[in-house]
Amino acid sequence: MKGMSTEELQIAERARKHKQEALTNLHQFIDEKLLQDSYRSLNKKSGPGVDGKDWYTYGLESQTRIPELLVEFKSGKYKAPNIRRVYIPKGKTGKRPLGIPTIEDKVLQESVRRILTPIYEEDFKSFSYGFRRGYSTHQAIEYMFKEVSFKGLHYIIDADIKNYFGSIDHGLLREFLDRRVKDGVIRKMIDKWLKADILEDKQLRYPKGGTPQGGLISPLLSNIYLHYVLDEWFSGQIQPLLTGRSFIVRYADDFVLGLENASDAERVMQVLPKRFEKYKLELHPDKTKLINLNSKRGESNRSFDFLGFTHYLGKSRKGYAILKRKTSSKKLTVALDKFRDWIKQNRHRKLKELIPELNAKLRGHYNYYGITFNSRGVNSYFESVKRILHKWLNRRGGKSVWNWDRFNKLIKVWMPLFKPKIYHSYQIAKPI
Repeated sequence: MKGMSTEELQIAERARKHKQEALTNLHQFIDEKLLQDSYRSLNKKSGPGVDGKDWYTYGLESQTRIPELLVEFKSGKYKAPNIRRVYIPKGKTGKRPLGIPTIEDKVLQESVRRILTPIYEEDFKSFSYGFRRGYSTHQAIEYMFKEVSFKGLHYIIDADIKNYFGSIDHGLLREFLDRRVKDGVIRKMIDKWLKADILEDKQLRYPKGGTPQGGLISPLLSNIYLHYVLDEWFSGQIQPLLTGRSFIVRYADDFVLGLENASDAERVMQVLPKRFEKYKLELHPDKTKLINLNSKRGESNRSFDFLGFTHYLGKSRKGYAILKRKTSSKKLTVALDKFRDWIKQNRHRKLKELIPELNAKLRGHYNYYGITFNSRGVNSYFESVKRILHKWLNRRGGKSVWNWDRFNKLIKVWMPLFKPKIYHSYQIAKPI
């Protein structure tokens, strides 16, 4: 409840009081003040939508435009503008689509999101960590660590949903929303967002399903969908039938199941794809695996990747089997590739400008990956960054002037590089 507005607290109280009912008359909480607050909370550096207006440009007309926006929204006259689609890097060679709504549309999406969030925070499970205030990737990792290490749940189902955000069925999503939200104004607005056309390469595309990544309402809608498809089903229907202990941890569309018994794990592996197929989703057959963390080297998979780390069974100082982690090789490669690209483009700059910016990048990497058991991972990143920096500094001006002695004085004495630092895994942080 910390940090919630009076209106959000009122909505949360209503949701708690009427736990199994759909709430109505929610749009009354959206007023000019909320719209203004939503505008101010937006990322000022976010790209413009199809209208070409950035955060600052919209701000010049917000005093007159926001009252008009409120009237259009409540009267049902507001039309969701087309979404500008761009592609951003994913991995070394891949790309993923990102939808960019207009600033005004973001204002309205953020306002609706703030009204709906308190309702679903009463319903969402404690093991769901993605896109929620007060929840983080590090908390999800720590929760999984405790379940595996202290309860002996060594059979892991590492699942991968194919194109989740693009596969959400609109009809089924509406059915899920019916269970908790029946405010006509808000529901019509959500429908308009789901049906909004996508502008890509000057061509309009008409979505038949999915929620566009980039929309501020999309993370909440995607969480709602998996809450009913996976979270409630596994915790309410499957876990009571299992012979041994089990757990589930989910961050957005990434989730891991842990089980105590092999027979339970095999049964869940059989029913899991059928459950997802029922709701128009597909688990990737090659990337969804059952892993025995106790397997001997060479027998089968005995580690899995989750939230940027490779997790494997190791020994504590007292000799107990515990879940350890290291930076996944895939993420380490991507991070170093990004650094190479950056240093190539910036090596001409003065060192007094270059090194502080490099230190900010190092600090951001350690802030996410510098957690318990991963000292080797962050040290490996640091050493690789040093070698790359040395290589490209020696390409400035075509002369090799940075021998290792002089280079070491630079990064240790004259302009020290930020050294690896380990943070506790319960610390809230985000990768950058």
